[in-house]
Amino acid sequence: MLIIGLNSTSANIILNMLPRETLLKGVENRTEITRIVDQAEIAVKTWEVVVSDFFSPPVIAEVENGFSRLTDIEIVVWGGYPQAERRRIGIARPEIPLEQPQIPLAALDIAGNFLFDPASHRDFLGAILATGIVREKIGDIIVLGERGGQVIVVPELVEFLETSLTQVRSVPVKTQQIELSELKIRPPKTKEMTTVEASMRLDAIASAGFGMSRSKMSDAINRGDVRVNWKETSQSSYNVKSGDLITVRGKGRLEVGEVAITKKQRYRIQLTRFQ
Repeated sequence: MLIIGLNSTSANIILNMLPRETLLKGVENRTEITRIVDQAEIAVKTWEVVVSDFFSPPVIAEVENGFSRLTDIEIVVWGGYPQAERRRIGIARPEIPLEQPQIPLAALDIAGNFLFDPASHRDFLGAILATGIVREKIGDIIVLGERGGQVIVVPELVEFLETSLTQVRSVPVKTQQIELSELKIRPPKTKEMTTVEASMRLDAIASAGFGMSRSKMSDAINRGDVRVNWKETSQSSYNVKSGDLITVRGKGRLEVGEVAITKKQRYRIQLTRFQ
């Protein structure tokens, strides 16, 4: 197996074997997607599994969309648990077995007494980055309140973090490796609702789901704060459909469920808000 990070330069000597321009056409995260295409070409050439660093949901969505049309490459994404946001990508030829357990991950417990100095996700991330580690080596961070937190990382950094991550905010911490099965994953809080709308416009559905006025939602869309299936959408009139995931910066996520037509030819839409 080849574990290749974002800064790999070895792919530069490999001839283009994939439809590079097609894969890169119209993508928002061009730098990241370019590097993943480089890694995919290495997988094709070497007949080995290539594993990337961690990526955010918008990048993962673009990779899954672009690579789903290819027949000479397969990908598997995994971040340690089903709801993980930041995940690594395993890439291989279709003839090579590729499953989630083949993607190397490690979990760390960051224990301390945060009763009088609570730490946020940003605090834990900042403390880890302060050790000199780049963001791409870090997966999800799980905040556990007054007892500390947990983090998923690439396995090669476990020993370093166990000795280097000794403080978060003003709190001394003990960092040690745990099994992935020991992660304290809390199920997401959800709220089910139904709305009836004249159309499937993004501004109408999102304003109903997030409890915002339509004008404020339109402003958020224009600012680039709204994404559909992790892709930035700047048109309030964009028509969403069943299965779409709408995210609004600072507000969470909204899943569009079953859609039915009423007798008055309006749309009755089931929505699930993740808070």
